[in-house]
Amino acid sequence: MHSDSPPETAAVARRRAWMRVLALADPGMLERAVQGLGPLPAHSRLRAPESGMTMVRARSGGTGAQFNLGEMSITRCAVALEDGTMGVAYVPGRSQRHAEHAAVLDALLQNGDWHGRIQADVIEPLARDHEARARHRAGVAAQTQVEFFTLVRGED
Repeated sequence: MHSDSPPETAAVARRRAWMRVLALADPGMLERAVQGLGPLPAHSRLRAPESGMTMVRARSGGTGAQFNLGEMSITRCAVALEDGTMGVAYVPGRSQRHAEHAAVLDALLQNGDWHGRIQADVIEPLARDHEARARHRAGVAAQTQVEFFTLVRGED
């Protein structure tokens, strides 16, 4: 975030959190969650799902100077509900369906009538799944960790 950017409001932070969960969701699990909601309000596409590339930037050691790590594919989509609420999504990969589902859910999460239900039935289970997958990956990575040590020789 740039130093001249306005401070993040609580509403922006909440939206950022659910958009992250939707973007990182397993596409199959997201599909099932959307189907479990039943009929959703009609929406129109403001920007049909389209795939492209973006540069991924990283920091050495997480704190050093930024460098270009490489490119990755992303898909973006923007929709509008009948009441004019707009939803957007940027998801990793090339799944157009994933991007459209995420955009529709983003719009619905901004609607008080749908917010609680989608939080409970979609966002919370997807967040738990993501955390479980992250713990599993960390556990697998920890198995390959090598501990180095040095023996100190005493003076003769």
